[in-house]
Amino acid sequence: MSRITTVGAAALFAAATAAATLGLSTTALPAFAAEPAAWTVPDVDSLPNDVYGDFVRRGRTLFTETYAHIGPEVADPEKRFAGNNLACGSCHLEAGTQKFGIPMIGVYADFPQYRGRENTVGTIEGRINGCMQRSMNGKSLPHTSPEMRAMVAYIAFMSRGIPVGAKVEGRQTPVFNPPERAADPAAGAAVYAEHCAACHGDDGLGVRRGEPGDAKGYEYPPLWGPDTYNHGAGMHRVLTAAAFIQANMPLGTTHEAPLLTDDEAYDVAAYINSHQRPIREGVEKDYPDLSKKPVDSPYAPYYDDFPAEQHKYGPFQPLMKAQKEKAAAAKAATTN
Repeated sequence: MSRITTVGAAALFAAATAAATLGLSTTALPAFAAEPAAWTVPDVDSLPNDVYGDFVRRGRTLFTETYAHIGPEVADPEKRFAGNNLACGSCHLEAGTQKFGIPMIGVYADFPQYRGRENTVGTIEGRINGCMQRSMNGKSLPHTSPEMRAMVAYIAFMSRGIPVGAKVEGRQTPVFNPPERAADPAAGAAVYAEHCAACHGDDGLGVRRGEPGDAKGYEYPPLWGPDTYNHGAGMHRVLTAAAFIQANMPLGTTHEAPLLTDDEAYDVAAYINSHQRPIREGVEKDYPDLSKKPVDSPYAPYYDDFPAEQHKYGPFQPLMKAQKEKAAAAKAATTN
């Protein structure tokens, strides 16, 4: 988390859960594949210079340089789909190829996919637009736009060879088991100062490559303030952010050798998400079936009677227990 960088594919991309990261924890996939799929990263640069290859490479560029092509500072107003100057690669590390860094490996094989946030089956285009509206704090890309087609082509190529329903190790972020206490933003401030501020700034507003208005984005993106993900994004959930942070940050950290302890990742995620950020209108309509709502969603309504503060910072174990018990009781009532 010390450096959520947005440089090109060879140098970098999160989250996110989207969810786990960027809200993906409510995904339900069919169990068609008997064996886990091997982790492989297809070589985009090996593609020929034809229409398909050009679309896939353009999709990769849109991941790593979103701000330069569909960001709020691009010259053509009709191309300003993103509402902030982040890149998709701010959460999907190394252009979506980093293990446990919310990668795109295998994602295409997950769709069509049930999504608890909408309580329906959604498409890959709809999932991309969920990120556009929340993590990018912008608006939807038209499904037939060249930008959407390029992003879908890239995601599909990065999933080449992955069977439908296959489990892929490193596909999202690891499960994070939170301490049995509330997260402490004050303790997180000390973690942030030691491990994160050098890149993201003491003020959390990141480090630009150029000047505001030049559509060059950030070397190290902001973690709060007006130019980052909004409060409806999956990364605004403490458990989602903590899992991503521990597995990937500071830059160079791996899931196998995390730098931050569970307590440190938990507290610094709370500290980051305690700050002001853009507000997304209409989030109260998320999760029509509240039993599918993650317990760390930081906005009402909820499936239980616990206070909003506990849903934001924990402790989460009582919320998980209550959600499980209430859902079991509801299921039993319908079968009796």
